[in-house]
Amino acid sequence: MIHLKTLHKKQLAEFISSGDFKKYDFLPITEHRAKSHIENPKADEDQTLLILAFEDDELAGYLGCFPDNFMVEGKKFNYAWLSTLFISNKFRGKRIAQSLLNRAFEEYNGEIAITEFTKEAESLYNKIGLFQYIQPKNGKRYYFQTDFANIIPTKKPNTQSLKPVFNLADSVANSLISVKNCFVKKPDFKFEVLNTIDSESTTFLNQFENNRNASEINSLIENPWVLEGNIKDEKYLFSSYSKEFKYFWIKIYDNNQLTTCSLLLLRDGHLKIPYLFSKTDLEKFVNFLSYFIVKNKVITLTNYQNDLNQTIELVKNFPKIHERIIERRYMFHKELIQKLPENFNPNFQDGDGDCAMT
Repeated sequence: MIHLKTLHKKQLAEFISSGDFKKYDFLPITEHRAKSHIENPKADEDQTLLILAFEDDELAGYLGCFPDNFMVEGKKFNYAWLSTLFISNKFRGKRIAQSLLNRAFEEYNGEIAITEFTKEAESLYNKIGLFQYIQPKNGKRYYFQTDFANIIPTKKPNTQSLKPVFNLADSVANSLISVKNCFVKKPDFKFEVLNTIDSESTTFLNQFENNRNASEINSLIENPWVLEGNIKDEKYLFSSYSKEFKYFWIKIYDNNQLTTCSLLLLRDGHLKIPYLFSKTDLEKFVNFLSYFIVKNKVITLTNYQNDLNQTIELVKNFPKIHERIIERRYMFHKELIQKLPENFNPNFQDGDGDCAMT
């Protein structure tokens, strides 16, 4: 018989410190991901962060919750993102996923949001009929180097034996691209690259309406779900380690006046822009991005900042070799939608929700 166990901050901390999370056939959470959940400044002490499903004493599956909130017309709305949902193959077909979801709905009174879901998960969410799509985010993915050796074998596994050929093609193509990019120079205006948000940036961010303040963004930086390391955690399905995983806090100045701040996330050559705040046009920031991309040998940039994408189109020397349109979809539980004003737009940045963590 299936039974469920919920863990809030203190219980999750005890679960990790005791080492009990390691005793099952698979990990329901990693130690550093648990720390991030516990340190989440938007999570209350009694909010459920992890739900475990057991058959007798055997772990069958789990569901993670990432509490969040936003202000609407001066009123705070609390809700949670579903951050993980996993059922062991051994226990498939026993409606465990539905049981875990139902418990999450109970714990949060239906105030649940989801994004970055797999096709399999999306099919489940649509099947249960309790979620609605809200306004998606439209963005672009820019490519700066070829990556045939990884892309082609992933899409066509039968070409794995040709990987040395793809590596050679990448080497030749990217050598030519690097010659072209040698003309991208360090910007001649003042900028700073920091590890975390400083006091000057905090004051600057206070001018903007935003779903996360400086302290909350710093918490994301200091408590990532992914750590750097050549480790492959076979017992955990979700993101855990990468060879490269770094945050950069960028400050752009105009005549010694801070005009733009942004958080960049670089993971194994792939760049994201979780947060961007600016009081001016973004041409200088695009020029800085060009320099950053070339210097750090960025392979792709995924960007949902519409103003930035529009500015990139106007800058001739941006070092892209290809681009394509992408979309991030969001689903809200119907109970949450009913509590929000009609035509509500959450104005999510790329880093809202759990997207900044991976």
